[in-house]
Amino acid sequence: MDIKIYPSKPSGTIKVPPSKSMAHRAIICASLANGTSTIKNIGYSQDILTTIDGMRKLGATIIEDNSTLHITGIKDFNSLNDSIIQCNESGSTLRFFIPIFSLTGKSIRFKGKNRLLKRPQEIYENIFKEHNLKYVQTDDYIEIMGKIKSGNYNIPGNISSQFISGLLFSLPLLEGNSTINIIPPFESKSYVDLTIDMLSKFGIKVYFKDENKIIILGNQKYSPSNYEVEGDFSQLGFFAVLGAINNTISCTGLNTNSKQGDKEIIDILKTTNIKIDTLENGYTFYPSIPKGLPINLENCPDLGPILMVLGMFSSGKMHIFNAKRLRYKESDRIEAMETELKKLGVDIISDEDNIFINGRKEPTEYNLYSHLDHRIVMSLAVAATKLSKPIIIKDAHVIDKSYPNFFDDLKKLGIHIEIINNNH
Repeated sequence: MDIKIYPSKPSGTIKVPPSKSMAHRAIICASLANGTSTIKNIGYSQDILTTIDGMRKLGATIIEDNSTLHITGIKDFNSLNDSIIQCNESGSTLRFFIPIFSLTGKSIRFKGKNRLLKRPQEIYENIFKEHNLKYVQTDDYIEIMGKIKSGNYNIPGNISSQFISGLLFSLPLLEGNSTINIIPPFESKSYVDLTIDMLSKFGIKVYFKDENKIIILGNQKYSPSNYEVEGDFSQLGFFAVLGAINNTISCTGLNTNSKQGDKEIIDILKTTNIKIDTLENGYTFYPSIPKGLPINLENCPDLGPILMVLGMFSSGKMHIFNAKRLRYKESDRIEAMETELKKLGVDIISDEDNIFINGRKEPTEYNLYSHLDHRIVMSLAVAATKLSKPIIIKDAHVIDKSYPNFFDDLKKLGIHIEIINNNH
């Protein structure tokens, strides 16, 4: 699907979709609990459907009832009904599943699409090989066989917190106690906090002994629980920047005391001179000219692309640092945004870990490419509303990965959008 976005002045209120991070975690915990849980406020993005499908293959019964899931979890790990698990493009699904599915003791093959299997997985490969378990990775699949063991794990903290979360789901179910030692720097700690918080809601206790050591007691059992997924601060980022650079927008459906790392968007915008009102269940963002300043992505890498758009409309130079992990996402997000923003006249350069943005001139080209990455599409769409001519984004259907209704929500705010080619 290719989409044409016209310069527009948005206004109104939007309900932000439910948190993908929280939904993955709740679905997994409920599926591991012997009994029935109800999970409310589910958004059926491609990533979430992928996790639902995988947990059904593990043996959980999951009934979809509008935006509510009724999940009857597994009694044990003998209910596996398929050994081929399609993870599509969901890094969370793959990295959460590998240790969990290892507990079946059976041979499991994980498949993926586009860049998923090219994203770093060495941490699990090393763990499986150290434990004399099977781990084979090819261009088409990862195959494992054998049960991970309780014990002492040393995990680098700067590759992805998803490996730590994957172990946290599975280690409490083993007989012995375990420790995860995180080798600094520990980035995206907020996502590990979300996992620990969700585990506690389903009766599993793990805790930080110090800032880089997690203690996991063995022989635990998940208990069924009812949970409502809160709004997604990663997705809020797009509307927050839209309000900051264009026109006043209110966003609801959020927990203003959330532990989500991407809640940092609020503090970042405030430091760049954007006025924000906090509502009972959200925020109102008022337009201004943002100040260019240094922004640290260490705990909020998913905000990278939309913050580059903020930099495009800022006064002065914006420096985004600790950005290296953007290179290992659905696309190399630094390279993708640099390529597309240069077409739009932006003075942007980068190295491995840093992005520098210093104003913009008139665009040289209005045909942009998604790089098959949902966050690139959504970021470029926000930028498009403030240009002097419409732009076209090719292969924009990739928003289905996380936010299938994104363009519908933009239209609700009065943004003029046309689908010009719908092959998907």
